[in-house]
Amino acid sequence: MNKIPLIDKRSLLALLSVFVIVFLTACGNSSSASGDLKQIRLDYAYYSPASLVIKNKGWAEEAFKDQDIEVTWTLSQGSNKALEFLNSNSVDFGSTAGSAALLAKANGNPIKGVYLASKPEWTALVTAKDSDIKDPADLKGKKVAATVGTDPYIFLQRSLQEAGLDEQDVEIVNLQHADGASALLSGDVDAWAGLDPHMAKLELENDTQLFYRNEDFNTYNFLNVREEFAENHPEAVKEVLKLYDKARAWIEENPEETAEIVAKEANISQEVAAKQLERNDFSEAVPGDTQREILHSSGAVLEKANLWKGNKDVAETVDSYIEPKFAQELGEE
Repeated sequence: MNKIPLIDKRSLLALLSVFVIVFLTACGNSSSASGDLKQIRLDYAYYSPASLVIKNKGWAEEAFKDQDIEVTWTLSQGSNKALEFLNSNSVDFGSTAGSAALLAKANGNPIKGVYLASKPEWTALVTAKDSDIKDPADLKGKKVAATVGTDPYIFLQRSLQEAGLDEQDVEIVNLQHADGASALLSGDVDAWAGLDPHMAKLELENDTQLFYRNEDFNTYNFLNVREEFAENHPEAVKEVLKLYDKARAWIEENPEETAEIVAKEANISQEVAAKQLERNDFSEAVPGDTQREILHSSGAVLEKANLWKGNKDVAETVDSYIEPKFAQELGEE
């Protein structure tokens, strides 16, 4: 009977070395997912005054300096861009309208709405000062600029439905917000679903008319976080929300300096920035039942417009999107 050869010492050491390497690699991959955080990627947006204040003041860099965490900033020119950045893992936090985030969530964007940066009336339907358009019903057969997937676009959809119209009754021209404002001024479109601060700028400097306003059709300025980031770094999420809490309080105490910051960052006049800030309420921070109700209504409009493509229904998607625990925990500290 042949004996099974025993492994020699050199081979045993080689096998042990391979085992150790595999083990350390596995541990390293685990720690990279949920261990030490080296970078936090924030967005800033001209429609989100709190983000502009945090960036301008350097508060994020200061808060994470002792932890040796780098802070980077990316400009979001609209909710659609912020959501693209979140979905592509280009930022960890993104500022959007609640309705736009809900639609993105329905389409598979892995985000949570964890904080209310403000309650803005940041959108309305806008036309030139000499236009005959006086209400949404007058838009039938007209060209209307809007940024698809954003609050102004959903505001337009809701306004049309309320007037007994739908998007087939108008020609929607998909333009980024600033380009929509330019198209209105040049006469390339008849109306524009506006967004501040561009809307405030046109209102003050070009006498454009906000011919239809409805505060209840505006959804909140949500701060969103990628689900993976929130799961792996909950303490970092709380630290970022503390910065937004600090910014909200500071804005209410320093309206003139806030207008200066917004004007500088967005390259607009201080008068325009002040007009934008007038249309923001910074008193609420924790997302809850009020926001759920608003998003349920937005989801119903999206379904009616055949824009809801998600596998889950609206109510389930709203519940999956809104996550108040991080903001609630701030109030308990």
